[in-house]
Amino acid sequence: PDVKGVTFVGSTRVGRHVYKLAAEHGKRAIVQAGAKNFIVVMPDANLEKAIPTLMSSFFGNTGQRCLSGANLVAVGDIYEPLKKKFAEAASRLKLGYGLDESVNMGPVVTKRAKERIIGYIEKGIEEGAKLILDGRNVKVEEYPNGYFLGPSVFDDVTPDMTIAKEEIFGPVACILRAENLDEAIEMINKSNYGNEACIFTSSGKWAREFRRRVRAGNIGINIGIAAPMAFFPFAGMKDSFFGVLHGQIDCVDFFTDKKVVVTRWW
Repeated sequence: PDVKGVTFVGSTRVGRHVYKLAAEHGKRAIVQAGAKNFIVVMPDANLEKAIPTLMSSFFGNTGQRCLSGANLVAVGDIYEPLKKKFAEAASRLKLGYGLDESVNMGPVVTKRAKERIIGYIEKGIEEGAKLILDGRNVKVEEYPNGYFLGPSVFDDVTPDMTIAKEEIFGPVACILRAENLDEAIEMINKSNYGNEACIFTSSGKWAREFRRRVRAGNIGINIGIAAPMAFFPFAGMKDSFFGVLHGQIDCVDFFTDKKVVVTRWW
C-alpha cells in the first residue's frame, strides 16, 4: 500500500509482467522494455560523416544500451560502399579497459551475457546470414579472463531471421537491404519493437517522410543515438514501452502516439 508507482527498465517479457501487476493494484507504471533499433542509410547519405556516428551507435557501450543500433538498412546502391566502410571501421575499434579513453569497447557485463550473444551469432550463421566480421575470439592481453567480444557484422540478413527480430544487446550489427525508403519503413513498422529509428540522408523530403511514417518513439535524423534532452519525454512504442509519462503532456500522450525527433544536418 505504500508503493504509489513503479518504474522498470528491462526485457519486454518481464516488463509486461511488471506493468500488468501494477495495473491490477492500481499503481502508476512506466516500463521501458526491449528494443531492436533500425538505422536506415539512404543513397545520398554522407558516409564519411555517418560512419563514425554509426560506430558509436552500434558498438558504443559494447552495444549494451537501449538506443544502440541493431539493424543497418542499406537503401539502393549505397549498399556496397556502406558495407565495406562499416565493416572496415568496425574492425579497427580498440578493445580494452572500459575507462581507458583510448579504448572504444570494454567487455560485456557478465559471462552469461557473452554466452548469450555468442549464441545469437551462431544462430545467425545457422539461419544463413553471412558473418563478414567475427568478434567471438578476440583477446585482450591485459585482461585474459575478461568477457570481451569484438564487433560482429552480418551481411545477407533478412527481416525474418532471429538476429534481425530479437534484441541481442551486444556488439552485433545486421546489414539488411531495401530497394527504397518505403521498403525500409515497412521493415521498421513490422518489428515488434519501436524504441528508436534513425535515418541518414541529405534529403529533407526523405527525412520528413521517415519522421511522419515510422512507428518508433525516438526518431533520429543523421543521428545514430536519438537520445532526447532530459526535459523531453523518452518513450518507445509497441513492445518497447508500457505506461504513460506524467506531467504537462498527459493529455497529448493519452490521445496520440508521441515521437521525439533529434536532427542534425551536414
